[in-house]
Amino acid sequence: MTEGNFVDYVKMHVTSGKGGKGSVHLHREKFITKGGPDGGDGGRGGHVIIKGNENLWTLHHLKFKRHFKAGHGEHGSKSRSTGADGQDVYIEVPLGTVVKDSETDTVLFEITEANEERIICEGGKGGLGNWHFKNSVNQTPRYAQPGLPMDEKDITLELKVLADVGLVGFPNAGKSTLLSVITSAKPKIADYEFTTLKPNLGIVEYRDFKSFVMADIPGIIEGAAEGKGLGYYFLRHIERNSTLLFLIPADADDIKKQYDILLDELKRYNPEMLDKDRLVAISKCDMLDDELKAELKEELDNELPVDYLFISSVAQQGIMELKDKLWDMLN
Repeated sequence: MTEGNFVDYVKMHVTSGKGGKGSVHLHREKFITKGGPDGGDGGRGGHVIIKGNENLWTLHHLKFKRHFKAGHGEHGSKSRSTGADGQDVYIEVPLGTVVKDSETDTVLFEITEANEERIICEGGKGGLGNWHFKNSVNQTPRYAQPGLPMDEKDITLELKVLADVGLVGFPNAGKSTLLSVITSAKPKIADYEFTTLKPNLGIVEYRDFKSFVMADIPGIIEGAAEGKGLGYYFLRHIERNSTLLFLIPADADDIKKQYDILLDELKRYNPEMLDKDRLVAISKCDMLDDELKAELKEELDNELPVDYLFISSVAQQGIMELKDKLWDMLN
């Protein structure tokens, strides 16, 4: 998927259909000059329905269509015939989509399961025909109910990527390289910061045909929770990951300090992020000889409060050990 096609935020206006009017009709036939009331009910207006589709990964298909309108209900007619219901409109979204009211910014619901359907705008109810209103006193009512009006809303769709493991790190820490090595994803890789502009997903194949999903999130910088850099736009994608893999390069000036900054940004964005399982991978370790690695290990044993391991995506060092560790944490 190219970066331009990854859309995770869309605003739209949705309108349901009006209910049809009930019919005011009196039964007439060749030999029945004064039949009773037989006006039918109006049909229901169409609903606007949000539906989960497991084959979609982005909201790109909704980027250029911002108005959705359901059909109106047909009016009732003679012989107690009920009008046809208005046509429902389905808006298909990827799993992990949060639906918000644009005006109040409140979360209405989330779509997390395939084929899950939620009505966002209910169609107006059809009006009752005049035959409902006849009684012993009023045997020929010449009135019926109008249909209920349509409903309309401004809504915002936000996609939070559904992945088991989220890669967290500063720009140029080697997240995309790791994703390209342990999955079949083909993210853009280059030796400058912010090469990754959109989240990338890859499926990690594990032993015995098992697998899990890993997401490469664009690099976080200090101040991301306040809106600096690109990380702010994509921090919400990390909310859904059950395990966070912190990637810190071996040539970083201070590994513990980088870990603390990353953790602090996640905490400031959403304190619940600290409840997730965490693992630190020291990347680019092929640059270290055994002596340097031993020194660094001694230092990290005293400083880092979480489990860590050394890996090199380019030299394929520690990759299987990393998969084993992540699998144990996920299960």
